[in-house]
Amino acid sequence: MILPQTKTAAVEKYSRLNFAIQGESAGSKARAAMFQTLHGEVKTPVFMPVGTQATVKGQTVESLKATGARVLLVNTYHLLLRPGPEVLRKLGGIHCFMNWDGPVLSDSGGFQIFSLPHSRAMKEEGARFQSYVDGKSYLLSPESSIEIQKIIGSDIMMALDQCIPAAASRGEAAAAMELTHRWAERSLRARGESPQALFGIVQGACYPDLRRKSVEFLGGLPFDGFAIGGLAVGETRGERYELTRLVAGYLPEHLPRYLMGVGTPIDLLEAVHCGVDMFDCIIPSQLAQRGVAFTSRGKLQLRRSVHKMCEESLDPRCDCYACWNYSRAYIHHLIKCDEFLGWHLLGVHNMAFYHRLMREMRENILRGDFCGYYDAKRSELTRTDEDNPRRAPKKAKTAAPARLGDYEVYTSGRGFFSIRQISSGEVMHSVNAPGDEANKLYIEQSCLGARLPERKGRADELVIWDVGLGAASNAMAAIRCFESACAKHGERGIGSLLLLSFESDLDPLRLAAKDLVRFPHLRHGAPWRILTTGNWQHYSGLLRWELLHGDCRSFIESATAPDCIFYDPFSYKADLMLWTREIFARIFSRCAAKSAELYTYSASTAVRGALLSAGFFVAAGVGIGPKPDTTIAFASAKAAADHPLAPPLLGRDWLGRWRRSGAKFPAALPTEERDLFEKLIEEHPQFVNGS
Repeated sequence: MILPQTKTAAVEKYSRLNFAIQGESAGSKARAAMFQTLHGEVKTPVFMPVGTQATVKGQTVESLKATGARVLLVNTYHLLLRPGPEVLRKLGGIHCFMNWDGPVLSDSGGFQIFSLPHSRAMKEEGARFQSYVDGKSYLLSPESSIEIQKIIGSDIMMALDQCIPAAASRGEAAAAMELTHRWAERSLRARGESPQALFGIVQGACYPDLRRKSVEFLGGLPFDGFAIGGLAVGETRGERYELTRLVAGYLPEHLPRYLMGVGTPIDLLEAVHCGVDMFDCIIPSQLAQRGVAFTSRGKLQLRRSVHKMCEESLDPRCDCYACWNYSRAYIHHLIKCDEFLGWHLLGVHNMAFYHRLMREMRENILRGDFCGYYDAKRSELTRTDEDNPRRAPKKAKTAAPARLGDYEVYTSGRGFFSIRQISSGEVMHSVNAPGDEANKLYIEQSCLGARLPERKGRADELVIWDVGLGAASNAMAAIRCFESACAKHGERGIGSLLLLSFESDLDPLRLAAKDLVRFPHLRHGAPWRILTTGNWQHYSGLLRWELLHGDCRSFIESATAPDCIFYDPFSYKADLMLWTREIFARIFSRCAAKSAELYTYSASTAVRGALLSAGFFVAAGVGIGPKPDTTIAFASAKAAADHPLAPPLLGRDWLGRWRRSGAKFPAALPTEERDLFEKLIEEHPQFVNGS
């Protein structure tokens, strides 16, 4: 959606960049913007190639411009040591020195000092470190960092900060954040009246409350933009996504947001979705040196012999210099011979890939179609070489499946992955891919995508009980459905949702979260928050996800009454006590007032009988895999009649089969209760009033 170009009073007061948002996308925080630097205009989202030592490795200024580069990043720490401020001052600053006429952002050197744990000391005055060039001792303070950046002549300077590892204790994180805040104030004073822009850096490690505190402090200072620092330093990808989402949501809307040092193409897509505008990373050139090319058909390793005779270009959808002029076979030859030209050509291609990704995101934001682009692009950016998939050597030993506690990763013969409980041998979603089964059995049958807009304007939340969180396939399917509805109808066009997940053992989710390639549904910040804090909230405030960790039975009476139940624990053979008449009677009592419905994969006679005896009206659900049907249970006859899909209630033909069944009683039903159980089913209104 294109926005009118207006400036707020806050922009006029604070920003040297005249930052203006030009478009935003419904259902996402993605935005397209523009700002003006001393060396020209910048359109966002923008990727900045890393020219640490006044050069992007393997590239010329001309090749960078040809790929679409608009802004370059240089590093104060490295330029201080070599060539030194005297050289840069004499030669007229970085632009004249490297013959680059576009904007330049200079990093303060904080991250590089963090990378030297054994040859530096952090004090209030600044960071003292030993040069890797000549062994001399240097003090880099907020004032000296700004002074050097003035000599560099960058368009955007960065305040000196203290970066710490992701695993740092809360005390260490808080101390580093507070030091960063004091250094930020000193950096602003040192900047003075310089026309160069200056960004503050948000710190706080992996502690959301510290991150928010850092934003609140820095947001009160006259910076021209803000960077999210302290990521890509040991945290998991899930942590990175979630912290990016949180911090971007806290930062002022009227100033640019810069995610430092991140990352892969999928990282950039996710961060733009969270509202980030600017990025830098060494990955395009670093992986080029290793023989890797990013393409629309997946990530290629040009060292592989499969490319030896290939006449094709790297990517038929790319118009870069390398793709127009050279074959995969030639670039493979260069890489195998360790020829510099191979690195250069792959670097050209990878830079072009990154800048094209930025342009496409911007175009789709301005068209108002970013969410559709995001959904399609997520799968494309995680592909490996689709045309030439790797095959294991014939004599290679089969690797033992990854394990955690009583669970292991299960590889289906149909090519998908799931989680198996070792002790019982039961597999979560053993026949169908977990995501496919979750959508078909729970999301589509419950008509969740249609129910959300129907609840527009209602004060109460639609409540889903997710009984048996497992590896979060069903929960994430619900979240994806919500996000799609939000993108389609806008935040004002849907109702709110509360997702309550019941689980006693989080090891399946922890195990799956370690392998986002095999379990791509977890490539989202929400699962990490559930594992670390037990709750997550969508940026719109319309979706809350909470974990009820412990014995499911202990939460039935206290949890918010449900409108819909995804009932997906292990089978009664492995988890007997969650399939009894007693447990279903308690659930029925809890949800009867809302006329809720319950969806489950089991279609066994005993389970359906237990549901009927508890008071539910029971229908046949959609079939999955070899099962001809599943089960839907309604808390009232009206709920069954009003369901949009009109699932058929079990009739007297089923009742006849139940009477003849040798397994018509739930396994845990006491013998003395069997007569009552039979009476409850025989006299159930579903059969008395039905056909």
